[in-house]
Amino acid sequence: MAVTMAKVIPPAFVLAMAAVLATTMVSPAMATSGTATFYTPPYTPSACFGFAAEGTMIAAASEVFWNGGAACGDTYVVTCTGATNQGVPHPCTGQSVTVRVVDLCPSPACRGTIDLSQEAFAVIADPDAGKIDIDYRKYVVHP
Repeated sequence: MAVTMAKVIPPAFVLAMAAVLATTMVSPAMATSGTATFYTPPYTPSACFGFAAEGTMIAAASEVFWNGGAACGDTYVVTCTGATNQGVPHPCTGQSVTVRVVDLCPSPACRGTIDLSQEAFAVIADPDAGKIDIDYRKYVVHP
């Protein structure tokens, strides 16, 4: 007579597998290099959402990726990679920020690839820098 023993899966293994599955639901898009500046309130009206307030973790896309308004509502992860001037030699905080595109930063007034809200810029860099080098990538969640 054979005795069958049930296998017990350790909780740590279950949590680790859940973390792996969760990360596969987010697209690992490649980062693109560019520059970021910031703009100050008021943040409405915006080209994408009119007078609807979209919070403060927002951005205006330059024509580099505006795509005739197709960028409206897209989410980007932005990371400071360095200084663009001599004023603040080490502006980066070491953090990244996730922002939603709500507006257009039109040429020639747009001085960067992406124009972050003042609050979003402050998460990743010293606002005294004014303009920074960045890496940015589109954040896509798969259903």
